Amino acid sequence: MKTRNTFLFAMLAASAAAQAQMSPDMKMTAPMKASAPAGQASTVMTNAVVQKVDAAKGNVTLKHEDITNVGMPAMTMAFGVADKKMLHNMKAGDKVRFHVEIVNGAPTVTRIEEAH
Repeated sequence: MKTRNTFLFAMLAASAAAQAQMSPDMKMTAPMKASAPAGQASTVMTNAVVQKVDAAKGNVTLKHEDITNVGMPAMTMAFGVADKKMLHNMKAGDKVRFHVEIVNGAPTVTRIEEAH
């Protein structure tokens, strides 16, 4: 039970962090779910379009589809990245596929690639 409560607290914290990273004109239409749907692997990739890259801060703003592995609905949001090197050749307008994991309580891009 303690592990479950810790996990739920982490997910609530991640949701709050996600909302804090959104600009004032962005609204989250539904809360993030506490768990991924059954059978979803940790390699789920989500389609998105890059809106802005801030390599100095290690952030990328993505207009993305639903992120099923963390239960996040489609929206435009800034994400931190696990490695700033991921941002080197990225620019606004690029179509990408990416993977998000909750790292230190915040949704973080752990993998990103050009969409084909």
